[in-house]
Amino acid sequence: MSIVAIVGRPNVGKSTFFNRLIQRREAIVDAVSGVTRDRHYGKSDWNGKEFSLIDTGGYVKGSDDVFEAEIDKQVELAIDEADAIIFIVDVEHGVTGMDEEVALLLRKSRKPVFLAVNKVDNSKRTQDAVEFYSLGFERFYTISAINGSGSGDLLDDLVKALPEQEEREEETLPRFAVVGRPNAGKSSFINALIGENRYIVTDIAGTTRDSIDTRYNRFGFEFNLVDTAGIRKKSKVKEDLEFYSVMRSVRAIEHCDVIILVFDASRGFDGQVQNIFWLAHRNNKGVVILANKWDLIEDKDNHSVKEFEKYIKKQCEPYTDVPIVFISVLNKQRIYKAIETAVEVYKNRTKKIKTSLVNDTMLPIIQATPPPQHKGKYVKIKYITQLPTEWPSFAFFANLPQYVKEPYKRFLENQLRNKFDFHGVPVTVFIRKK
Repeated sequence: MSIVAIVGRPNVGKSTFFNRLIQRREAIVDAVSGVTRDRHYGKSDWNGKEFSLIDTGGYVKGSDDVFEAEIDKQVELAIDEADAIIFIVDVEHGVTGMDEEVALLLRKSRKPVFLAVNKVDNSKRTQDAVEFYSLGFERFYTISAINGSGSGDLLDDLVKALPEQEEREEETLPRFAVVGRPNAGKSSFINALIGENRYIVTDIAGTTRDSIDTRYNRFGFEFNLVDTAGIRKKSKVKEDLEFYSVMRSVRAIEHCDVIILVFDASRGFDGQVQNIFWLAHRNNKGVVILANKWDLIEDKDNHSVKEFEKYIKKQCEPYTDVPIVFISVLNKQRIYKAIETAVEVYKNRTKKIKTSLVNDTMLPIIQATPPPQHKGKYVKIKYITQLPTEWPSFAFFANLPQYVKEPYKRFLENQLRNKFDFHGVPVTVFIRKK
C-alpha cells in the first residue's frame, strides 16, 4: 500500500487534516504547539484507492527544544518512507522562515509534493494564499482541514501520483501493545527490536503521547507492535491532553491481543503498574511482564531473581500464572526472549481444545474432587465445552449450577491451566444448567 506523509511546521493543522482523511479521532489535536511528537499511522482511501497516512511531528529548524531536534529526524524518516507528501502551511500566519526550511527539504526529496494552504475559508484568505507560490512549488491547494473544503481537488491529484500496486486482501495481524508507566523504556524496547529510531526516545518522561503500530516479524510469526503513551496516575493528569493520552493507552489495551507490560525494576512493581496489569486482566488480554533496567539492580543472583518474581506474583494474586522476563533494553538483554514469550502467550490465548479432550481430561478430575455439597445436595458436572470467545472460556454443565462457588471455579481454572497450558492468559469458567 502507498504511503503519504503529512508534514509542516507545528500547529498548522496537520493532525486535523489527518483525522478528516481517516475519519477517526486518531491523532491528538490540541492548541499547544508541537503536540504531535511522533509519527502516527492511519489508513484512508479516495476514488477507490487506499493509502496509508503518516502524521508527523511539526518540523522545526534550529531550535533548542530537545523534542524539535528529534522531530526533524522524524520528518526526514517519514519523507524517506513516503510515496507522496502533503505539505501543510497556514494562511493566517503567511509564509514563515520555518515553512521555507521545510520547502527546501521537500524540494530535495524529489518526491511528489502537494502544497496545502490550510484555514482558507473565505475569499479574502483565498487571495492571501497567493504568497505561497514563493515556496517554489508548481501549484498549491487551498483547504480548510476543519470543514474539509478544498480537499477533494488535492486528493484527486494525490491518488493519481501514487504508484499502482497489486491488490491483495488485507490481513488482520495480532496486536501486541507495549504499555507501562512513563519512562519505563517502552519506546526504547521497540527501537531495540526493530533496529531503527522509529520512535522519539529522550530521557524526559511522557515523550510518546500517542500509540503507534509497527509491523514486526520474529520467530516466523508476524504481528503489530503497538507503542502506547505512558499511563500516569489520575492525580497527575492535569491537562486535557494528558487525559486524552491516557484514554488512548486504555483503548490500545482494549483493542490488542497481548499486553507487554514494561516496568522499571529499580522502582518496583508499584500500584500504578499493578493497575495496568489488572486493566489488562479485566479486558481478558494475554500478559507478559518485563522487568526492565534489571542491569541496574545491585547484588542480584538467581536467588534475588526468584525473590523478585515471587514479590511480583504476590501483587498479582490470585492471577499468578503470568510470565515474567528480566530484561535490559539498554544492553539488549533478553529482549528477543520477551517477544518469543509474547508470541507463546498469543498462541495460548487463541488455543482451541477439542470437546472430547476437555471432557476426557476434566471429568475424571471432577469425579475425584467434586464440588462441595450444599445443604445436603450434590452438584454433578456432566459435560464441558470451550466457548467461541477470543480468550479461553469454558462452560461446565451441571444439575445445580447455583451451588458452585468461586473457590471451586478457581480450582477448575487452575486444572485447565495445568492440563492445557494457558500460561499468561485469563481463563473464564462458566457453570451452566445442564
